[in-house]
Amino acid sequence: MKALVLAGGVGTRLRPLTHSRPKQLIPVAGKSVIHYGLESIRNAGISDVGIVVGERGDEFRERFGDGRDLGIRITYVDQERPDGLAHCVLIAQEFLGADDFLMYLGDNIVLEGIGPLVDEFEANRPDAMLLLGKVDDPSEYGVAVVGDARNVESLVEKPETFVGDLAVVGAYVFSPAIHDAVRAIRPSGRGELEITEAIQWLVDTGRRVVGYECPGYWKDAGRLADLLACNRALLDRLSTDIAGTVDADSTIHGPVVVARGAVVSRCELVGPVLVESGAVVRDSTLGPHTAVGPNCRVADAEIADSILLDEATVQGVGGLTGSIVGQAASVRRGTEGPLLILGDSSEVVLGP
Repeated sequence: MKALVLAGGVGTRLRPLTHSRPKQLIPVAGKSVIHYGLESIRNAGISDVGIVVGERGDEFRERFGDGRDLGIRITYVDQERPDGLAHCVLIAQEFLGADDFLMYLGDNIVLEGIGPLVDEFEANRPDAMLLLGKVDDPSEYGVAVVGDARNVESLVEKPETFVGDLAVVGAYVFSPAIHDAVRAIRPSGRGELEITEAIQWLVDTGRRVVGYECPGYWKDAGRLADLLACNRALLDRLSTDIAGTVDADSTIHGPVVVARGAVVSRCELVGPVLVESGAVVRDSTLGPHTAVGPNCRVADAEIADSILLDEATVQGVGGLTGSIVGQAASVRRGTEGPLLILGDSSEVVLGP
């Protein structure tokens, strides 16, 4: 079996962070979002991986190369424009050949991995198997209507009336039958080849499509709030590991990781907290659920439920919570009154 990871989207909902990097390369809990997916694929026993990339494909090539550092083989498939998930299957035909394959959306995180999904597919051999997850508000998702023996009867995109509460999560396993489907459908009203329509074509032509309910946490990390939610869920899995320098005047509560090369002095760390290599944190309170990226500088600050990307600076700021500070960005208290400078597509939400 092969894997096809989709990473060509532009990430408009995550601006301004996506002005400087693709959304799949934004870090949560110390690793890029797509990194977790690639690890999950490797752990499921799949080593031959294609990554569909868009205009920023060179950034993925630079980050992951040929995949050997992750224990996989990566082939890059260039997509000139984002023409839909089914279009990704169409342009990846040469890579996929006649093999079964896992399709994984690169901005999704499935905490328990996709190994059980792959195993279930191989044991039962349907034409397609969809990873499904229960949701509180089905009207925000593509929903699978599932009948007997978990057979998918139809897919409804953002249903206005209740048809079920099983949303389609960003992982699918396909037999080669999907290639007939993506060639048979036509662009939707928004001009894209929709994977939901290709799957519906399989159902309508008598192919067996089966749902598999996700046993644990999953999230489409496509919005800022979702990134923070993923960060919390991943940090909750930390175990304390102090490889860097923490002085005697600092206190640690709960699971805390201080990476080699990081320096923490006169601080209170309330886990789960991650401080990455090269970061310097002084006279501050961090946590819970805070990830400080490589080479950050934090001083005289109180930070919780937040992500600081590499080389960010936070100084003299209390009560910073529910925030993401971008690469090399600076948040500090000035001496000449309040001053706010925002780039294009930025957003600031001020508390009461």
